[in-house]
Amino acid sequence: MGLSTHVLDTMHGTPAAGMQVALYETHGDVATLVKRFTLNHDGRNPDGPLYDNASLRPGTYRLSFDVAAYFQGRGVQLPEPPFLSVVQLDFGIAHADQHYHVPLLCSPWSYSTYRGS
Repeated sequence: MGLSTHVLDTMHGTPAAGMQVALYETHGDVATLVKRFTLNHDGRNPDGPLYDNASLRPGTYRLSFDVAAYFQGRGVQLPEPPFLSVVQLDFGIAHADQHYHVPLLCSPWSYSTYRGS
């Protein structure tokens, strides 16, 4: 399966459909954009895995989630500046033959993540 992500909006109890996300490969302080995408109706990356097992490589990566813009788009009034603007998750891939699922559970004030299945 490679690499995938899924975002749940814990404020509204729904998938975060329409949230903007960017995937980067990282090397030290340098982050190279791989792709930008919009989460589908189920809050998942569209069009299959971000990387399949054939193209996923061991290394470090970043998923960048535009949390503030998503909640503002849902009509949530956020302070200026918002408490959370963009949530960046830096993570490592040690075994490219395994599936790495990176879920994000978020509200305008908190988030959590884990390695999913």
